[in-house]
Amino acid sequence: MSLISWPADGWRKSSYSADAEGNACVELARTPDSILLRESDEPHTVITTTPAALRALTRAVKAGRFDHVSR
Repeated sequence: MSLISWPADGWRKSSYSADAEGNACVELARTPDSILLRESDEPHTVITTTPAALRALTRAVKAGRFDHVSR
């Protein structure tokens, strides 16, 4: 287990996410070395990735590469 340097500017979420209680969303934060992701309803569970890996995932999702994963 490694220690995570928490972001100084806090977590960010989409402006499309509602602020009402019970509306969970993915939140992002940036440290000098990585991108942090968490689910707003599970704030203590954090995934760490690199900007390049997150960019690749985002491009793949937009391209539809995961549209048929469950089949």
